[in-house]
Amino acid sequence: MRRRVRRSLRQVLCLMARRPDLLCGAIVLGVLLVLAVKFTCSRAKNVVAAARPPLRFFSAEAPVVDLYLGQLDQVERLRSVAEVSLIFFYAPWCAHSMAARQEVQLVAKKLAKQVQFVAVNCWWSQGKCRRQNHFYQYPTIHLFYRRFGPIEYKGPFVAPYVESFILRVITPLTYLPSRATLEEFLSCHEPRVVGFFQFNSSPQPPGYITYLSSALQALKRDFRGVIRFGVVTNRQVAEAISVKEDETVYLHRRFNSSLVFPRSEHNFTSEVICSWVFEHRETVLQWLQPPGTKSRLLERELNKGPALLLFLPHNPLRSEPSPLLQQIADIAVRYHSCDSAGHPRWAQSFTSNSPCCQSVVLPESRRTVCELCHSFPRPSLTSSSGGCSFTSSAVGGGVLQSHLRRCCLHQPPAPTSTEPVPSVGCSNFLSDYSPFSQFSACCKKVETQLNESSYQAKEGPDVKRVSVTPPPPSIPPSSVPQKEGDGLTGLRCQTNRTLRFYVLDVDLNWPLAVRLGAPGNRNSSHREEAGARGDGSSSGSFAAIVHLKDEVHYVLQHSPAATLTESLEAFIRNFSAPHSILQRHLVGAGDSRSREGESIRPDEHQPPRPLIMELTTSSFLPAVMDLQRDVLLFYYTQWCGFCSVLNHIIIQLARLLQRNNTVTVARVNVARNDLPWEFMVDHVPSILFFPRYRKHLSVKFPDDLPITLPNLLRFILQHSGSPHYTDKPMTSCNEGDGSGPDAVLRAEFVALQQEVQVLHLARERLSQQLAQLWRDNRQLKFDSRNLKAQNTELQRERQSLEGQHREKSRQLGEAVRRLQELADTSENLLNENALLRMLLRVLKDRTDAKEQAEVEKSEAEPKRSHMAS
Repeated sequence: MRRRVRRSLRQVLCLMARRPDLLCGAIVLGVLLVLAVKFTCSRAKNVVAAARPPLRFFSAEAPVVDLYLGQLDQVERLRSVAEVSLIFFYAPWCAHSMAARQEVQLVAKKLAKQVQFVAVNCWWSQGKCRRQNHFYQYPTIHLFYRRFGPIEYKGPFVAPYVESFILRVITPLTYLPSRATLEEFLSCHEPRVVGFFQFNSSPQPPGYITYLSSALQALKRDFRGVIRFGVVTNRQVAEAISVKEDETVYLHRRFNSSLVFPRSEHNFTSEVICSWVFEHRETVLQWLQPPGTKSRLLERELNKGPALLLFLPHNPLRSEPSPLLQQIADIAVRYHSCDSAGHPRWAQSFTSNSPCCQSVVLPESRRTVCELCHSFPRPSLTSSSGGCSFTSSAVGGGVLQSHLRRCCLHQPPAPTSTEPVPSVGCSNFLSDYSPFSQFSACCKKVETQLNESSYQAKEGPDVKRVSVTPPPPSIPPSSVPQKEGDGLTGLRCQTNRTLRFYVLDVDLNWPLAVRLGAPGNRNSSHREEAGARGDGSSSGSFAAIVHLKDEVHYVLQHSPAATLTESLEAFIRNFSAPHSILQRHLVGAGDSRSREGESIRPDEHQPPRPLIMELTTSSFLPAVMDLQRDVLLFYYTQWCGFCSVLNHIIIQLARLLQRNNTVTVARVNVARNDLPWEFMVDHVPSILFFPRYRKHLSVKFPDDLPITLPNLLRFILQHSGSPHYTDKPMTSCNEGDGSGPDAVLRAEFVALQQEVQVLHLARERLSQQLAQLWRDNRQLKFDSRNLKAQNTELQRERQSLEGQHREKSRQLGEAVRRLQELADTSENLLNENALLRMLLRVLKDRTDAKEQAEVEKSEAEPKRSHMAS
């Protein structure tokens, strides 16, 4: 190997010695190449600018530690100091992060003394957060409770929701010191978990930390904290729910038996307790929060069966549930209660129905009396007073007037009647929607001479009476009579169309409500509803039943004479009936806009007839079922590519039939407008024709026939209607002339004349279009000829260029061959030149040696001669 290298180096040196000009050229080329590479690399470095250093994302006034350089090590230090800390991971360019920044600042200003707020820039490439974490989306919020965490927040980035979640993390457990607080804690419709731990021996029992961690584990799964965890430290309070052993976890259930965590079967860990609670819980109302992006959350829930979607205003910071939500929860509980009482068994141990009644004469008629009874809790558990009295607020008019308004319908007796006719209109309703105090009202007609003693004689000895003054005449009776009996309790077990109750925040999910049929202008509709009812109970609410399997949904229509709960109960009963009277709700694309336009401009003149009528859900049936017009209907969607291709054909057809007042060309977007089932099609694009006077004989355009202008005209002329198919023109002709066949022939002749005129107009338009097409075709032919000539010329130029290229290539190859021969010849000459030089040097050396010998010889001869002499 070394010999080869040495030999190659010798050859190179020999060549460089022979051709010094090649050596100089190689050196110059190498220097130029090095300079070019260096210049290119230096320019590339200057093109890519260095990233700018990040700036503060939060303002300096906000109580948030902004680690805009991604210092993750400082996060650990700050988290170890604070008891509760919130870490806000953001990207500076993210619009969602910018929107959530304002909300987090509002929450930080309120809870800065309790929570350590830290913001970390996880997009800075040189930061530690970017290198260690890989988030799926921004922003991301993690909460840490002491050493427990992270608890990721998965809710909407709105200040009330974030603050509510932080408060749930700060206080994951609710302390229950007495039976009254335990009763109130278990009375809510949401799932409740109670843990019994005695703090006598140690400040923290062994299982208490595990129970606290299970409450925080539940917040990981549900950011709303629907499942609440309570703690009982008193054995007497725990005995109210039959819990006697220490370190017991009790899951309260309404409809089935409550459960105690089986410590012998499962490990007593936070993950196992949380999974056990979520597996065995009972949920009557389930909150839904679509994420706002592509998600299958609604699809998964709607595939389970019919769903009642309730859009309600919700304030997550409210300490107690709103009255409207309590009403809905009471309806859901009674719907799922399959027992006859409609109340859970555990409530019987807390309450006892002790009626306290009063009779109120309605101001409209002295013969109509409303008996109002109040069932209050047992005095031993709540109050020690044994008297029977209504509260001042109830008597003052607030509660009492609302109950009297719903008591019964005032029906004055007929003038011919002499005897009182009893009227029964009893109803049961809850006070403030609590399961422990209940009002009942019953409407009766009595004689005028009936005094208070007669009332007391009819009532039992256990019923206590309180006399009150009649209410003022300003209280109107309800215009909706109450149905005898409930009809809703246990309905879940009496029908195969079981409903699932879902609650959504109306402020966050209003676009979904509009898509289901809510009014487009939310504020105006709310004001109208509140003004019609006289109360704000249903302001801002919307309800709909969605049955995905049947592809239908129904919308709750509020009645001004009924409350929201009454309308909702009737809505659920009508849906569960074997033969439901509910009408399928059809959602249209421009219905709300058209209603608003009609309300704003009612006196303006009718706009001119459009070339193609765009139909919606509300205008579909009036336009299609018009007996005086033939309707050609084009079904399309905005995502259909074939529909877009056919648009110019439909426009040309509409222009041809524009002067014909008997034919209407219309189209409908089936993706944005719900239509009755009998008018739906199985694919798009589709064309249906509804002839006048024969709407029941609608015809579909054949699928095997291409959709062209002549085919559409032939299809319309073949199936268009005629006046002799209707009875109205025939009756008028018979009345005028008295001859039936002549009138029919005359009407047929008039119709044929009109059709001939239409055909003449169509023929003229077609002839004009054909002439234009002929001219366009002729122009296209001339253009094609010119293009062919140009193409031929280009082919010739290409052939000539190819020939020149081949000739140049041949000449270049020959020049290369000659240069190679010259190089070989020069190399041979160089070799011969070297040999000649060597020979000349040898000859020169020999010549010099001979000359020196001769000189020495010449010098030696005189010496010899001298010596000889």
